Amino acid sequence: MKLKSIKCTFKTMLAAGLAVASLTAATLAQASIVLNGTRVIYNADVSEVTVKLGNQGQSPALAQAWIDNGDPKAAPSTIATPFTVTPPVSRIDPGKAQTLRIFYMGDALPKDRESVFYLNVLEIPPKPAADEASPNRLQLAFRTRIKLFFRPTGLKMAVADASKQLTWRWSHESGKPGLTVTNPTPYYITLASFEVKDSTGAVLAKSMDSAMIEPGQSKLMPVTGQVRRPGETVRFQSINDYGGEDEGEAHVQ
Repeated sequence: MKLKSIKCTFKTMLAAGLAVASLTAATLAQASIVLNGTRVIYNADVSEVTVKLGNQGQSPALAQAWIDNGDPKAAPSTIATPFTVTPPVSRIDPGKAQTLRIFYMGDALPKDRESVFYLNVLEIPPKPAADEASPNRLQLAFRTRIKLFFRPTGLKMAVADASKQLTWRWSHESGKPGLTVTNPTPYYITLASFEVKDSTGAVLAKSMDSAMIEPGQSKLMPVTGQVRRPGETVRFQSINDYGGEDEGEAHVQ
C-alpha cells in the first residue's frame, strides 16, 4: 500500500506546497496523483530510471517531486542527494500521466551494499475559482513518499536470496520479549510480518510491527506472546522489488 502523509502548512510551493485550513471535514479526501509503484530500484549500471505519475482525479493538479536522505521533514531546497529528478514540478491534467526521470549523478556511494533514499511526490490542488472560494473550504496537499534503493553492481548475492540469510534469536528488552533479526546481506530487507510456530504448527508469538533491516544490522522486533518449545520456526513475509510479499521460513536460535 502507498503511504501518504498530509501537510497543511508550507512556506512556499517549491518548499513543500500549500494547504488552507478550514472547518470542513477531510475524512473523505483522496489524492488524485498516483505512482505506478511502491518502491524504486536504481541499478548502478543504468543511466536513469523512470516513475510514472497518473492523475485519477477530476481536476488538474501540480506535482512536485524530490528525493530526500531519510528526513521526511527536510525542505527540498535544503537537501543534497546524488540524484536529480526531472521535471521537479509538473501539471497533470485529469486522466493524463507524467513520467519522472531520475538520474544518478555519480557521487560516491558504498559499492559493497545498497543505499536507501526516498522519492517524494507532493500533489498541490489548483486554487479554487472565485465563485468556489469560501472560508470553510479545505484544500489539501497530499504527499506520497516511497523508498529508492541504489543497488551497486557486483554484489555477491542475488537479491532474491537475501531474506533466506536472515538469522533469528529470542531476546528481551526492558523485560519484554522479542526476536532479534540479523541481516548479514548487502541488501535492505523489509519485513512485513512474521510469526513463530512450534513443530505442531501452533503459533507461539507474532510480530507487532513491520521494519526495514539495514545491511549488516541486527534489530530487535517486539512480539505478542512468547512460549518456548522445541522445534521453533519463524515464518515471515518480506517485501520484494515489486512491492509484493515473499514468504520465508527459518529456525529460531
